[in-house]
Amino acid sequence: MQPIKLRNLREHVHDQIRSAILSGELSPGLRLNERELAARLDVSTSPLKEALRQLEGEGLVETSPRRGTFVTFSASQAEEMTFARAAIESMLARLAAKRGEEAHFDTLAGLIEDMRAAVASADIEALIALNEAFHGAIHEASGCTYLLRLQRAQRMYDQTSRHTVLMDQAVRAKSFAEHEAIKDAVVGRDEEAAERLMKEHILKAGQIYIKMVFDAEARIRLERAM
Repeated sequence: MQPIKLRNLREHVHDQIRSAILSGELSPGLRLNERELAARLDVSTSPLKEALRQLEGEGLVETSPRRGTFVTFSASQAEEMTFARAAIESMLARLAAKRGEEAHFDTLAGLIEDMRAAVASADIEALIALNEAFHGAIHEASGCTYLLRLQRAQRMYDQTSRHTVLMDQAVRAKSFAEHEAIKDAVVGRDEEAAERLMKEHILKAGQIYIKMVFDAEARIRLERAM
C-alpha cells in the first residue's frame, strides 16, 4: 500500500503547485525555492522535485543548472492554449449537433436547469462542476474519439481557469447565457451555430481568465470583490 500512498502524495503536491501557477499565485518568472515550497506544503523535497519535473514536462516551469526552477507559464502561453481549446471544443459541439441523440439532449437540458439554479444561488463550486459536466455531455454527444484525445491535453488548467473566471457575478450570468445558447444550437441540430457559439464562448472565457491572472489591476478588482 505504501507505493500508492507515495504516488498520491506526489499527485497532491503536483496539483497544488500547478493550481498556484495557473491562478497567478506563483507568477511568471518567479524562482521557486524548493525548501520554502516543501515547508508550505508540509512535505519533503523528494515529492516536490518529482512534481517540478512533471510541471516542466507540461511547460509550466523550467529548470536551469545552477540557477534553479522558474515559472514559465505566461499570458502568451495561456492564449495559445485558449486558441487550441476553442478549435477543438467548437468542432466537438458541431459534431454533437450532428450526431447527438435524444438522451444526450435531455442530459444537456437538465444540466442547463441545474446551472440556472446554481447561478441564482451563487453556488460557485456547484457551477464549476456543472460547467465541466456540460462540456463533458457535449463531448459524449459528439461521439468522437480522436478529437477527445486531443482535447484531454488541453484540460490541465480548465478547473483553475473556471474557478477564476466564475468568481465574477457578471461573468457567471454571461457564461450561463452562452451555455444555454450552445445547448439550444446543439439540440436544434444547428451545426454551424453550435460550432460558432462554442468557439466564441471559449475565446471569451480565455480572454477573461488571462486578464484576471496577468493584469495586476484586474486582479486587485477581483480580490476586492471576493
